[in-house]
Amino acid sequence: MHDNATPMRRWRLTLLGLALAGLVAGCNSESDGQAQAAGSDQKAPATPGEVMAIERRDIALDKSYPSLLSSENEVTVVARVSGLLEARRFEPGDRVEKGESLYTIEPATYQAAMRSAEADLQSAKAERDRAQRDANRYERLLSQNSVSRQDYDEALADLQVARATVAQNQAALDSAHIDLDYTDVEAPVSGAISLSEVNVGNLVDPGTALAIITPLDPLEVRFQLPQDDALALRRQRNDKEASIEATLSRPAEGGNAAQRLQGELDYLGSRVSESTSTVEARAMFDNPEGRFLPGQFVRISLAGLKRFDVLAVPEMAVTEGLMGPQVFVLDDDNKARARTVELGETAGHWLIIKDGLEAGDRVLASDPGSVQPGTLIEPQPFDGNAASGS
Repeated sequence: MHDNATPMRRWRLTLLGLALAGLVAGCNSESDGQAQAAGSDQKAPATPGEVMAIERRDIALDKSYPSLLSSENEVTVVARVSGLLEARRFEPGDRVEKGESLYTIEPATYQAAMRSAEADLQSAKAERDRAQRDANRYERLLSQNSVSRQDYDEALADLQVARATVAQNQAALDSAHIDLDYTDVEAPVSGAISLSEVNVGNLVDPGTALAIITPLDPLEVRFQLPQDDALALRRQRNDKEASIEATLSRPAEGGNAAQRLQGELDYLGSRVSESTSTVEARAMFDNPEGRFLPGQFVRISLAGLKRFDVLAVPEMAVTEGLMGPQVFVLDDDNKARARTVELGETAGHWLIIKDGLEAGDRVLASDPGSVQPGTLIEPQPFDGNAASGS
């Protein structure tokens, strides 16, 4: 009987141990639940962020346009008379000044022609003087009834012919003098001169191209503006307080900084091209050091070109969401709510918003970082610097 009681006692002790373990586990579970409930009653800390109130504004754009440089006054030097090209007075690539002698074209021939024209003029003047004396004499004789009216009229006609001959010969002399001047080919403008198109000793005719002179200062840029840009620019040009500056730049080469020129917009077209929907514009740039050359590819930027009455947010405030670009808008409880937006043009570090926002919306203007929809935001004042970020 003693042996049978021992297993029974062990079984009872086992049941008692299980009961005690369950009681301890229940107590621990209850305390854990209370701790979780207490934690759930505590709110997560608010995330600080710069917040801006959206309002309509005029904003300057960051716009540039590709183009090619050209020289407004580039000219082709041509021969104006026929003859042998006797001399060239420049080296290709030289800078020549307006009025500088470049070529000589057989002047002896035209000097002889001018002397002949001078002789013809002197002869015509002598004939005119004789006719004038005859007309005066016939006028006196007519008053004395010594000659007929017909004789007097013929004397007057001879005088008119003589005067016309003098005028004709004077014109011939002037023409001969002009031709002689053309034998000395002068530079019509200042600039860099090209290779000679005709070698010395060759025969040239009027219209024969001899060389090209390219002025390097100033230079012009003609470029095409999208019609929206052109309309905004025209509006600003009509405003006397608006200032539009043009900056010319070419890409940096070999790690060097891009070179720039400052100029001014001096022409804006008055019609839109039907084929390209653009408007032609022109800007002029002083290039005294000749750093830029005609034919170079450049980009022209217009400082001060604006969009009027638009909504804009800092570029860093825009993130990519499931539905496209989005910003975080704060609700009445300062919780972040994602808002899908339609983007417009870039204006420096700003993005113009075409759709998705309204004036008065409060937008998270700093870097969203880990902000998610529903995140509580502690609003901080936005300093207006879209490039700084937080």
